[in-house]
Amino acid sequence: MRTFDYTLFPAKLLTPEVSSLLSAIHEYRGKQDLYVTAKRDILRTLLEVAVIQSTDASNRIEGIFTSDERLKELVEKKIEPINRNEKEIAGYRDVLATIHENYEYIPVTPNSILQLHRDLYSFQPSGIGGHWKNSDNLIAEKGPDGQNHVRFKPVSALETPDTMDWLCHAFDGAIRQGTHDPLLLSALFVFDFLCVHPFNDGNGRMSRLLTLLLLYRGGYIVGKYISLEMLIEKSKQTYYETLQESSSGWNDGKNDYIPFLRYLLGIVLKAYREFSDRVEHTVLSRSNKSERIRLVFEQRLGKISKRDIADACPDISIAMIEQTLKQMLDEGVIQKVGAGKNTAYVKR
Repeated sequence: MRTFDYTLFPAKLLTPEVSSLLSAIHEYRGKQDLYVTAKRDILRTLLEVAVIQSTDASNRIEGIFTSDERLKELVEKKIEPINRNEKEIAGYRDVLATIHENYEYIPVTPNSILQLHRDLYSFQPSGIGGHWKNSDNLIAEKGPDGQNHVRFKPVSALETPDTMDWLCHAFDGAIRQGTHDPLLLSALFVFDFLCVHPFNDGNGRMSRLLTLLLLYRGGYIVGKYISLEMLIEKSKQTYYETLQESSSGWNDGKNDYIPFLRYLLGIVLKAYREFSDRVEHTVLSRSNKSERIRLVFEQRLGKISKRDIADACPDISIAMIEQTLKQMLDEGVIQKVGAGKNTAYVKR
């Protein structure tokens, strides 16, 4: 059975690149409390947007989706789910809310993980959620020939309960020891959880929910205001590539955590940078929403879509974004490229 010890080997993972990422994240984390205490009205808007984006993105990665209108109403609990996709979205919404509101009181134990998984499937028939897998599963991918090929063989169903006990015990022991950065330990735990693949279904979504839980418990709360799930969805190909690279040799304890570690730390750092930019951008230019939209084009290179602007300025309506874009087109400041869903704008 695969065993875990987070008290000794994490020091080997502190390559110059990983150390640099950790230092940059720590620097942004130092500003975190200032934002949380002084910009409550701005954070409320960011939180509302991030909840919708996180619920949408994490489910979309797994091919679960509904219309934008129904998604928003589901997240706001204005409607009831009417099909399987919407039931899974509603379950994710509820677990996300539980973690946001109660992370200090949710220990990282097998029982807690089972309860969160149970709630993830609370709108589904009884018996689906809250149980370890009852049959062996495989992680496969479709090859050029159209056939599925086994990419990774997770822990067997028989060994899963004991493996999850060991995994949680190893993580808790390392956290209590206090030698290693909780951010580093959290990334290792999430990766090992994915390799165990302890459930028949929902492993990917549970891994992203656990990422938030562990980050929050470690003092990194950026995921409440900037959707980590959305950033992962936007880099989904890299996400899967790093999982594959780091999982090679995992069953024998010979895998290389570095690729996944670099990826996840990069996601957290990007989220902190966006958090800082959005708060400061909103404070500096709050009185003029049109100027804030124009500022997006000053700060970014390449094509910019309406969705990109909405993500950068979550408190500005789509109608206001469209009005400003029309003005900028009329002025010749920007030009339109693409059509339909691929419509974007570039600065002249």
